[in-house]
Amino acid sequence: MDISSEMIHSLLPLFLVGTLGASVAIVGLIEGLAEATALIVKIFSGTLSDYLGRRKGLALFGYGLAAATKPLFALAPTAGVVLAARLIDRVGKGMRDAPRDALIADITPTEIRGAAFGLRQSLDTVGAFLGPLLAVGLMLLWHDNFRKVFWIAVIPGALAVLLLGVGLKEPGRQGSKTRTRPIHREQLGRLDVAYWWVVGVGAVFTLARFSDAFLLLRAQGAGVPTALVPLIMVAMNMVYALAAYPFGRLADQVSHSRLLALGLLVLIGADFVLAGGRQWAVVLLGVMLWGVHMGITQGLLATMVADTAPEELRGTAFGIFNLICGLAMLVSNLVAGLLWDHFGAAVTYLAGAGIAVASLLAMIAYPQPEQKE
Repeated sequence: MDISSEMIHSLLPLFLVGTLGASVAIVGLIEGLAEATALIVKIFSGTLSDYLGRRKGLALFGYGLAAATKPLFALAPTAGVVLAARLIDRVGKGMRDAPRDALIADITPTEIRGAAFGLRQSLDTVGAFLGPLLAVGLMLLWHDNFRKVFWIAVIPGALAVLLLGVGLKEPGRQGSKTRTRPIHREQLGRLDVAYWWVVGVGAVFTLARFSDAFLLLRAQGAGVPTALVPLIMVAMNMVYALAAYPFGRLADQVSHSRLLALGLLVLIGADFVLAGGRQWAVVLLGVMLWGVHMGITQGLLATMVADTAPEELRGTAFGIFNLICGLAMLVSNLVAGLLWDHFGAAVTYLAGAGIAVASLLAMIAYPQPEQKE
């Protein structure tokens, strides 16, 4: 599904502005509304999966909804149709993410859970760099025919739905079959202080890290030719994909807190390199460090959420985690944009490093509490 989505999303701003005549402000509005929609839906889908006691159906519906939007992009005559397709696509993403992660936790033995989430993150990221590469190749082959590329993107999306539908048998839920309301004071009270510590750490990590779009701007500012700027993201995602699974396996064997601290140290290093980067080679080094940081931390945080949440509340736990981290990402991007406009790229990345240093000191001062049995 990531290959399918990224084939479209890597070209969508150019399609909107160049083909449909939309303004850059409209592009920003569409993306902002789309991401906000996904954030809102995530918490409800996770909670619903806990209430129903089943995950696969919701995940399948979410992936199916996203796949069904792909032809709309190819057929879109106006920016309004693109907006509708993006909103439906993000509803699908919001519907699938929390139940999918909870399902991974349900079907994976505890002793290899870190490896499982690392593998999921790695394959997710493979799609994030194969999709744009495929889109670039097809655009060159078909002389910038956006709609043809969008039609090809329908194929991997449909395959993703088919694979989930026929390839996975969901295990039966253990224990009581009585349905309870996950969004209830008594049930939420079962998410103990160890879980909320993970949520807080995840949110602060997100505040210290901005959108990948700022990496592209940094590369362009360092003299990378505009046509080659997307290759910066390909490099970052390749490193991310290669790092995620090994560090996921490592998470099954070492302290999660120490691994998180290592991830913060790598992020601090990336920020300092990007702040001082004047040549493309230096920026590339910073981008690769950024990818290593993502590989260390993203699957690890998902593993920690699964470990600290009761089985029957995992969907809700992932929904809350995704919502709070998503809101933190909106704040971090807004602040980063303001800093960039007023003080430049170097100050923006130094500010990110400062937040990361403060996060590291806070983790040392307030280590993760013991989880209740």
